[in-house]
Amino acid sequence: MSPRTNDGAPESERGSEPADRAAEAMPEESPALATEGGTGSEAEASGSAASEAGATTEATDKAAGEAEATAKSTAPAADRTATGAGGEATDKAAAETGDEMTDTAAEVTDDVADERVAAVRRLSASGRRRHMAQLAFCASALAVALTAGAIVVGAVRDDGGAATVASAPVGVSPQLLAGGDLDASITALQDHLRSQPKDFGSWGTLGLAYIEQARTKGDPSRYPQAEQALDRSLKLRPDNDPALAGRAALAAARHDFTGALKYADQALKQNPYSERALASRIDALVELGRYEDASKAADTADSRRPGVPVFTRYAYVQELRGDVKTARRVLEQALDTASTRGDVTYVATALGQLAWNQGEYDSALTYYARALAADDTYLPALEGRARTQAAQGDRAAAITGMEQVVERYPLPQPLVELGELYEARGEEGDAQKARDQYTLVDAWVSLARANGVNADLDTALAAADHGDKKAALKAARAEWARRHTVHTADALAWALHVNGRDEEALPYAREATATGYRNASFLYHRGMIERATGHGKEADASLKSALDLNPGFSPLGATAARKALEADK
Repeated sequence: MSPRTNDGAPESERGSEPADRAAEAMPEESPALATEGGTGSEAEASGSAASEAGATTEATDKAAGEAEATAKSTAPAADRTATGAGGEATDKAAAETGDEMTDTAAEVTDDVADERVAAVRRLSASGRRRHMAQLAFCASALAVALTAGAIVVGAVRDDGGAATVASAPVGVSPQLLAGGDLDASITALQDHLRSQPKDFGSWGTLGLAYIEQARTKGDPSRYPQAEQALDRSLKLRPDNDPALAGRAALAAARHDFTGALKYADQALKQNPYSERALASRIDALVELGRYEDASKAADTADSRRPGVPVFTRYAYVQELRGDVKTARRVLEQALDTASTRGDVTYVATALGQLAWNQGEYDSALTYYARALAADDTYLPALEGRARTQAAQGDRAAAITGMEQVVERYPLPQPLVELGELYEARGEEGDAQKARDQYTLVDAWVSLARANGVNADLDTALAAADHGDKKAALKAARAEWARRHTVHTADALAWALHVNGRDEEALPYAREATATGYRNASFLYHRGMIERATGHGKEADASLKSALDLNPGFSPLGATAARKALEADK
């Protein structure tokens, strides 16, 4: 996946408390104000399935059925909120109640979150279950986490770093959503909307807040609720730019980048200075592989709304084009101007990632330390630190750190990295521990798709090395058909390679490295494909470049690259 797909940059400080408080005081008549991916019996069924999943330690066929039912219980909420339908359902509910909204007791307790952690730990300790039974249990464990609103879904840079939620023009202070406590802000919005249900601005702000909550708290059931809230805002006031910008962010979160670009353009037509729309437009162009257009969009955004959200995007575009020096300079300037904990944490982490990509491990650890000094719970920084420790040879610290990350938020990239660290260590039981991580990726993909997230790139990357190779190729082809980026080119090249189609893979491997983007994994993939196609000299050059750039880029890949070079001597 893209280097920053899991760590959108908040402009406001993050609260370290769980999102559970935001689940309270929800008017049950409005699906947009529900909290668990459904209302009434659906939410009850989802909670029941999650409780059963957390209670069991045996992944039986019954657990698989319950997990599937849980995933399906969230899917209808997304279906109901398709354009038009969601708004009609919401309006109908409002009409039936005369816009009189009542509270529901939608509380999520710490016990559920504790059980989520226990479920993942049981998974990691498991060494005796069949693959399908493991998958069922993984899905069940993730269902617990989803119901608790506690895992990061890994949606692609849903706002790419600009997490300030547009302010409501009436009734709700903009500072509520910039003060660091998103949960309290959501509760305040819900309270306000119970008395002022026709406030289109607050509906739009609530939708944006749900998107931010999905990103920071990892509950993809927030996406259907965000869609409903944004639809309600647009029904009350068509073409209001905060809601359109929210639709752009929501589309990007679901990996619909064509839709994200469309909504961003619509928002900018209404308000050319909309920071969120300007940022979302850059993100969409980047993720569609339109790098020149993205660079121009970043220049435009900088001229209209300069600040941390634009600086970080501009730096990333430059990095993709191979201009690491400019990317670092811009990020350092962004860090100097960062005024909130959220900004400091995000920008420092981005600098750490940039340094790690260049093999500058001491510098990377310094930046990660600065990020964690601002927010010691920020997972991308914790993950980056563990990755860097692994690259420096401190495998024990890396495994401990990555275990802490996946116990809280089991996302595909850290799951794969932890699995590979287990494989590289090779102690008794490590092979099974590694398989457990790869199996959990499959469960994550299933539940992400159930909540409207396109997970083909995640599937292609994880399955190519640690899963169903045919499924990896199918997913990579599907993603390439949607968008041509350096990341999708690399994923398709590698999926073709592991399926023995190296001649077909080579052009894509070359395209992945054509922009100058300095990524050791891409160079490694290209080198192995060149080696398989008889381009020995080019293969050695690519593999050496990968190791020169970032000698610890992968626990398994770096070792394979060295072995290939040694064999070619």
